[in-house]
Amino acid sequence: MFNDSKNPMDIPKQYSPKENEEKWYSFWMEKGYFRSEPDEREPYTIVIPPPNVTGVLHMGHMLNNTIQDILVRRARMMGYNACWLPGTDHASIATEAKVVAKLKEEGIDKKTLSREEFLNHAWEWKEKHGGIILEQLKKLGASCDWERTRFTMDKGLSESVLRVFVDLYDKGLIYRGVRMVNWDPSALTAVSDEEVIHKEVRSKFYYLRYQIQGEPDEYVTIATTRPETILGDTAICIHPEDERAAGLRGKTALVPLINRPIPFIFDEYVDPEFGTGALKVTPAHDINDYNLGIKHNLPGIDIFNDNGTLNENAEIFIGEDRFAVREKISRELEARGHLVKVEEIINSLGYSERTDEVIEPKLSLQWFLKMDAMAKGALEVVMDDTIKFHPPKFKNIYKHWMENVRDWCISRQLWWGHRIPAWYLPDGQIIVALDREQALAKAREQHGTTVRDEDLKQDEDVLDTWFSSWLWPISVFDGINKPDNQEIRYYYPTNDLVTAPEILFFWVARMIMAGLEYRKDIPFKNVYLTGIVRDKQGRKMSKSLGNSPEPLKLMDHYGADGVRVGMLFSSPAGMTCCLKSPFVNRAGISATRYGTPSG
Repeated sequence: MFNDSKNPMDIPKQYSPKENEEKWYSFWMEKGYFRSEPDEREPYTIVIPPPNVTGVLHMGHMLNNTIQDILVRRARMMGYNACWLPGTDHASIATEAKVVAKLKEEGIDKKTLSREEFLNHAWEWKEKHGGIILEQLKKLGASCDWERTRFTMDKGLSESVLRVFVDLYDKGLIYRGVRMVNWDPSALTAVSDEEVIHKEVRSKFYYLRYQIQGEPDEYVTIATTRPETILGDTAICIHPEDERAAGLRGKTALVPLINRPIPFIFDEYVDPEFGTGALKVTPAHDINDYNLGIKHNLPGIDIFNDNGTLNENAEIFIGEDRFAVREKISRELEARGHLVKVEEIINSLGYSERTDEVIEPKLSLQWFLKMDAMAKGALEVVMDDTIKFHPPKFKNIYKHWMENVRDWCISRQLWWGHRIPAWYLPDGQIIVALDREQALAKAREQHGTTVRDEDLKQDEDVLDTWFSSWLWPISVFDGINKPDNQEIRYYYPTNDLVTAPEILFFWVARMIMAGLEYRKDIPFKNVYLTGIVRDKQGRKMSKSLGNSPEPLKLMDHYGADGVRVGMLFSSPAGMTCCLKSPFVNRAGISATRYGTPSG
């Protein structure tokens, strides 16, 4: 990656950044210079955005934590009692995937293990690998109060999560129901919106003929990118002002290959100018179709197993993978005279961030948190600058999100994480409590003393990882379990949050909601939104593209201070950061050292 050219930006041979930085960092640690305890001084507090416990340091971490370090060191020099609290997030999906992969290498199938056995393996993996990124942050020079390091599944933090779940359920804000979710067929779990990465891909538009029932020579043509989903169709929708609408009212069409009769419905949602102007409606496998189904009282036919293969509801191709079926069904449709034509197109597909599997919209029984009421207060404190965004342009994006908020799917079909504190009685009644003992007491109080411990079956799912991280500024100071303790009163609200714009809603907004709900106060006063680190071609740095230098190698060569300064010269807040400098040119990233930061 590096060479020994006589570039004037080379580090002088007589100076060893690694040796000197390790010496001084060790000295600072020994003297306890980063330690903070409540005292008579005014506090200055930052909580670190907890990186995934599976993570290793990348360029985004370096930028984010360098900015935090500058803020906290400046506060110390100004006489504040500065506390920078570090920690990691348990990252349910990513960690479970790592553990499953490790077990597979050892010849162990997760399905053969009990939940307890699997969790033993997961904790063993976490203890061995989970602190790597924190050690790397120390090499970066991060002046965190390392004695305060927290983990989102620490005992106190886990208890905080369960208390909040029970409280919100008792307030009627958490409910269980069947809704459309993002489903990862590889991880076999629902995933949140922020865990879906949209990619532009080459696809095909299939134009298919649906015969009008009772009229052998009459057809309606629809266009779809997913011909395999016709097996779950329950209607065809046309705009009510479309000239064809009058002639189709009261009629039905036959789903190709399986001849299931489906009605025509009429709704202004359909764009008469798009495709053929007729829309196949598959309520179980598309969020817009799902909403149409509710509006027009249509059944939903779920044709997919959790792993993306077709189930018995599909009637044909049972047990085969969805993408294999796409190829087979298109050939079958052509052979039967239902395929009119195929067009090559570019469209956007959602992929799971964790497994890179194509997301399947799926109706699923999940737990949800109502967001409307919480969002209103969280919007107000940003719009009136009680919480200031830097740069302020993100207020408009935030406002759009918060005014269009949807209920939050908080359950995940995993074993690693905070298990949902809900128990079911044989008749399906739900008991929500902090632990099994309290659940049994509640059950006996509500349903009679004959309820036995063995009658209770705990929910198998865990909570979305964000359901713990939204409490982070409170739970790290034990402010949920002990709301009047000295530390939460001294350090909360924190001062500044440094984070990436892409989690503005999914983390920042939710922390604001939690703060207002459980502390009646904002969690931080300023939100600094960093730029996105990109290469000289403007691409976001990632391992998959091979365009991201190894931070530790950069620091070994240039020193932590050198790399930190290089990052900051090219990093305007909230902007794209294209690194274009001879300062780091041979690392594959690149700008003028003293000029205006590139945007």
